[in-house]
Amino acid sequence: MKTSQCLNPTVFVIFGGTGDLNMRKLAPALYNLYSDGYMPKDYAIIGTARSKLTDVQFRNTIMEGVNSFSRAGKVKKEKWDGFAENVYYNPVDVSAPETFQDLKTSIEKLKKKFGPKTQVIYYLAVAPNLFPLIAECIAKYDLAGNEENCRIVIEKPFGRDLETARELNKLLTGIFTEKQIYRIDHYLGKETVQNIMAFRFANSFLEPLWNRTYIDHVQISVTEQLGVGDRGGYYDGAGALRDMIQNHILQLLCLIGMETPINFDADEIRNKKVDVLKAMRPFGPDDIRMSTVRGQYSKGWVEGKEVPGYRSEKDVAPESNTETFAAAKFFVDNWRWQGIPFYVRTGKRLFQTSSLITIQFKDVPHQVFPAGVTEHWQQNRLIISIQPEMSIRLQVQAKRPGLDMVLNPVDMVFDYKGTYSAEAPEAYETLLLDVMIADQTQFMRADQVESAWELLMPVINAWESKTSLSFPNYPADSWGPEDAEALIARDGFHWFTLPLKNKD
Repeated sequence: MKTSQCLNPTVFVIFGGTGDLNMRKLAPALYNLYSDGYMPKDYAIIGTARSKLTDVQFRNTIMEGVNSFSRAGKVKKEKWDGFAENVYYNPVDVSAPETFQDLKTSIEKLKKKFGPKTQVIYYLAVAPNLFPLIAECIAKYDLAGNEENCRIVIEKPFGRDLETARELNKLLTGIFTEKQIYRIDHYLGKETVQNIMAFRFANSFLEPLWNRTYIDHVQISVTEQLGVGDRGGYYDGAGALRDMIQNHILQLLCLIGMETPINFDADEIRNKKVDVLKAMRPFGPDDIRMSTVRGQYSKGWVEGKEVPGYRSEKDVAPESNTETFAAAKFFVDNWRWQGIPFYVRTGKRLFQTSSLITIQFKDVPHQVFPAGVTEHWQQNRLIISIQPEMSIRLQVQAKRPGLDMVLNPVDMVFDYKGTYSAEAPEAYETLLLDVMIADQTQFMRADQVESAWELLMPVINAWESKTSLSFPNYPADSWGPEDAEALIARDGFHWFTLPLKNKD
């Protein structure tokens, strides 16, 4: 049970304490956990960065972040004062490793104050190139502790390719045990994503249908209306394939495709996810040509405002070959899924922001209704909406009210807002609490990360080695390049979307 009553005293060290991730996500999440009674009785949060700040200055800085980005709105003074008295700041500069000695002194004082069961969590909310440097300094100054009282949290991207991911894993496992390493993917903390396992494995009627006999195909779409914004420098070295498919989307695919676990043990669940990745069909040259699509957005109009093309964005190369859209068709070659396509797509500057998983079931084996009755006939679909709405809906055929027998699709909907009055926690709240209680279920293991990179490296290498002559190939506020429609249309399907109220 996730409650502060079972949490050991905790020292939470945030490298990159003055950065955007802490302001927007970590500080609001930790404050909300405190407000809701989920922080340990004894805890301390130490922010670190190169800036010279006092504790009070740092507290005021993160309060601005909480006021701006917390789901609960602006802080309540009494709550904030109780939370902030345990927030500290310690300047640390990785280019001056001796500053880690001051951090060690601060941690040791808190451990002495809180007692021998104190756990220390290092959160690396910094640029990826600093991950190895910080880890090495933690080792040098004997800050790694043991697997029972020390953990390290690594943000994505975990490596830039298979080789760098292996190097980082080798470095980290030379300092920490695998049980101490938490490779975080915030998508796995989203409420609807976590409900996929509950929906699949807590309902007996689904398992007999969850296979190639009854499922026609699976779609996973993670689309964004925004462009790259101020992330042009990072994004131009990454692209949609690395930024979204390698981690977020493949994790969703694993949740849909995994076999039933024996129990809810973290390693058992992660074993099942790795099994999916290892069963996925490798990409050969013909597969890359026929089963993948890349795109890059041009200028256009979004909600009445003109927006620039990708190559005109800040810190983006004027002749950039980086994809802002990627689509692919995957196959999972095992008994459950053999021959069933998994279509995925993701992109920026698309028509709407949404994250949808659609499972389309095969048609009925024999049509007993006359043609006029089935004018609006549609195959059954299970639609899991992660954002902007959180819902799970089953689309079935039903008779329209009236004297005539006319069938049309209807939705059986589980809607979070309509079902529960309590507000869903943010993803980072869920995952930070999991780190504190040492639950690795929603965190990627080394072999999981490397298997995902291994699957995608042929596509990454092919795209990087050959410049696209068609870029840019889709306008802002569209659904992406035409080739993405052709990718799925060749098999007789189409991309599924949910209508949004704010779109015509």
